[in-house]
Amino acid sequence: MAQTHNLTEGKVSRLILKFFFPMFFTNMLQQIYTVADTAIVGKGLGDNSLAAVGNMSSLMFLIIGFSTGMTNGFSISAAYSYGAQKYDTLRKTIASSIIISGVFSILLTVLSIIFLRDTLLMLRTSEIIIDESLRYGYVIFGGLAATIAYNLCSSILRALGDSKTPFIAIIISTVINIVLDYVLIYIVKTGVEGAAAATVFAQIISAFICFAKIRKIDIIKLHVMDFRADQSVYLQLLKNGIPMAIMNSITAVGCMVIQYFVNGLGIVYMSAYSACSKYINLFIQPSCTAGNTMSSFTSQNYGAGKYLRIKQGLYVCLGISLISYIILGSAMCFFPRTLAGFMLNGDEQISLAVMYLRKCGIMIFVVDFLFIFRSGCQGMGHPVVPMVSGIAEMVMRISIIVIFVSRIGFSATAYAEISAWIAALIINILSFRYYYKGNFKYSAITYKK
Repeated sequence: MAQTHNLTEGKVSRLILKFFFPMFFTNMLQQIYTVADTAIVGKGLGDNSLAAVGNMSSLMFLIIGFSTGMTNGFSISAAYSYGAQKYDTLRKTIASSIIISGVFSILLTVLSIIFLRDTLLMLRTSEIIIDESLRYGYVIFGGLAATIAYNLCSSILRALGDSKTPFIAIIISTVINIVLDYVLIYIVKTGVEGAAAATVFAQIISAFICFAKIRKIDIIKLHVMDFRADQSVYLQLLKNGIPMAIMNSITAVGCMVIQYFVNGLGIVYMSAYSACSKYINLFIQPSCTAGNTMSSFTSQNYGAGKYLRIKQGLYVCLGISLISYIILGSAMCFFPRTLAGFMLNGDEQISLAVMYLRKCGIMIFVVDFLFIFRSGCQGMGHPVVPMVSGIAEMVMRISIIVIFVSRIGFSATAYAEISAWIAALIINILSFRYYYKGNFKYSAITYKK
């Protein structure tokens, strides 16, 4: 039987770190090839092409973020069943997840392609870059099924305590992605659509590797009976998946509003914002990974009724986030010009990026801690809390950018981001404490240290 990993037994810190590091390297590699992709586009095709690709970021977050949130929600249901050793329910959960994900992949692909041009125009995309944005977007969204397939397969594996297989998959796909980027852009001269095609092909490879591992796990070998509709399973999946999907999409709407105002400032600002967004996404990965670890660890232990372990896991994951902040926050504060120069060419773009990175670098610990508390709420079966916090993020982003962009210009984008992080963190901390205390009174009976 292919190995799975029970997170409900053993030393908490050892289990978490063993689970964390493969997933951390997985997420970092994903971000590194995103940054490499951006650098190759920026250096190989110029700042306008970089702006065209960056202009798609918020829209990609809206669509891909929705599917990622949904599959992560499904994995929580799977982790509950695995932690409780209800393997029949686990198989039905996985089978139903496949069906729902397939339906959504078709729906999201069709809608994103149909409305892509109108959405870009609504975001005030410059005529100079709109054609490149469209060419990039059509390829990315045309391959959305591959992205959803990878997200679902990797989330199932993580629910079963396997973070190594997604890591192996990303190592292979990252190398493929970067090599294809270079070949298609510098040698074949395809333009931005070449970078998009390389990304889609890499996702296909990742999905295939994870799926091959899933097929080897005896306790989740699926049969025809597992695919029969079970209303209770569907409802549980949607209960966990839809709020998390909506949370990501709501957050993306706030980012799209910021993109709208940045686009109104001009190409120079769009390029700077695109580069900064890539770095933010890269530097939050350790804490994002700690959050994913917290989600899987909490879900399994919540399913097993071992609530005291959840608190222990919280402290370990917060420690990881603190270390991440000290290292990466310092890099953003003290070496922003070096970071900006890696992606950007123009002096004005670099100066704008330096300002943004310094401001966000000081406060990035807020979003680092947000990932941990939000994932804890999700893992305890309260996905509506992160959705509410996503609404708070959206409101803060929109409010700050609308009020201050005309007064302080590009700096408003950094303040909008920081304000959104603070609002969401407060909501999730208070909610985590409330729900944990509600379960704590049972922990002395259900768990012995």
